[in-house]
Amino acid sequence: MPHPLARTVRQPRGRVMTKDVIALTKQLPDPRTIAAALLSGGPDLRLQTLGEGAVVQLTDDDGHPLVSIESPMLLAVPHEAQRLLGVRADQLGESVWWTEVRATVATDQAQRLASVVAGRLVAMLGGTLWPPEAAEEGIGVVDTHGVQAPSPPHPEQPAVDVLTDTAAVLFQDRPVLALSSWLVNALLSAAAEDRQVQIVTPPHTLLTLPARLALAEVQGRWVVREETGDYYDGLTGAVLRWQGDSFAPLTTSSRETGGAGAAAAYTPVPNPDERQLLLSIRTCHRADEHLVLGGPLEAAWRHLTGATPAAWGTAEPAGLPWSRRNLTDFARERAPRPTRLVVVGAPDRPAIAALHALRTADGVEEDITLGIGYGKDEEPPFDALAGLADDLASHHHLRSALFHVRTGRRDVNAPASFETPPIPLALALGPEETHRAGARSDKVPVPQPPRPIGARRRPGRYFCLGEVDSPANWATLHSLLGHLRSQDA
Repeated sequence: MPHPLARTVRQPRGRVMTKDVIALTKQLPDPRTIAAALLSGGPDLRLQTLGEGAVVQLTDDDGHPLVSIESPMLLAVPHEAQRLLGVRADQLGESVWWTEVRATVATDQAQRLASVVAGRLVAMLGGTLWPPEAAEEGIGVVDTHGVQAPSPPHPEQPAVDVLTDTAAVLFQDRPVLALSSWLVNALLSAAAEDRQVQIVTPPHTLLTLPARLALAEVQGRWVVREETGDYYDGLTGAVLRWQGDSFAPLTTSSRETGGAGAAAAYTPVPNPDERQLLLSIRTCHRADEHLVLGGPLEAAWRHLTGATPAAWGTAEPAGLPWSRRNLTDFARERAPRPTRLVVVGAPDRPAIAALHALRTADGVEEDITLGIGYGKDEEPPFDALAGLADDLASHHHLRSALFHVRTGRRDVNAPASFETPPIPLALALGPEETHRAGARSDKVPVPQPPRPIGARRRPGRYFCLGEVDSPANWATLHSLLGHLRSQDA
């Protein structure tokens, strides 16, 4: 097959152009407005839909898509547009409709058409375009006479740019690579087809926590394209090449340097003044009609930020105002299938979480990964962790929780460069896990006696692993886990 990057469109200096244009409008794009926007390509283009109407496509005479338009999404919390695109929330009002328009990169007309379609939505409904330069195309009709697009790599997944027997490759050029609905669908499709998702971005792109977790779960790869045309893994630094039908690490023997080190661009970015608290929490509730999900996550948010989450959704941007009841109703509708959600906080305290709710033989589990960012002169509330663990054990059916701290960006995003590993601070076990692991005894390998948490008659345990920022905490954690496993056995 041809080299996959032969299909990309480049700006000067080799920078990969975006294929996405986003209309952020102050009003809902109704069918009449969308129809007017779709006429940007003239009357000769064909119309087709995907996903039961969730995606509308303008196609050439052969049915090959030029532009794909996703259903508008209401952002009740406009700062999501600022978090993901850098668009100031004060430009948008109290709520905004987010409509993504994706163009094939095979023709210039498709690129122009995407800009004009989105531009017409903004012109009729008010709002703003991303990227801002898309407005330069105006809102006139794009000449698409005789235009032909290549057959799409994956007819059901507009986000996929290259499809091989082993990989589904996506090109993205956004400031932040988020777990968008496009990406969610591509990940699910690739997993079902036994393909690896590989996302190619420029070096300046940041990866959100939910996107990073989702990519890791399906063993996907973040491929960073340098200005020189070289590639490396954005999370490991491994030098990559297109080998056969996917990006893969170079073997030691094939490296020009003769070594197995990381790419030269994968260097640490000095960031000593910003830190992140990272929490992994697992709870299990009895399944009954009175259960309301989201309690453990809300408790963690309150203990560590003093506020509740701001918004939730099935992908990023998370546009629904925080509501445990609505979240629970959504999960009930999906049961017994698992539910995966993204939860975000207010902009003054960057925080983001991935919540996984699933039915098991023991009840309903909530698996939570929460990241909270702190800048210069903002001390993480380390003293609040023990109180949070006690609350989780007392009121939220805690199974286990592991708390880490790391030097990292305040926005909790991951750069395409080396980051120091997180340092474990504490491990908390609920009463069930404490009893099963025989952790009730104080004779455990930790620097301080374990602290009882939860109900007095059947408490859990909170294990402090050492001083904040001490790498020795890893050895303590390994010793503690080994001790607990031996007791369980």
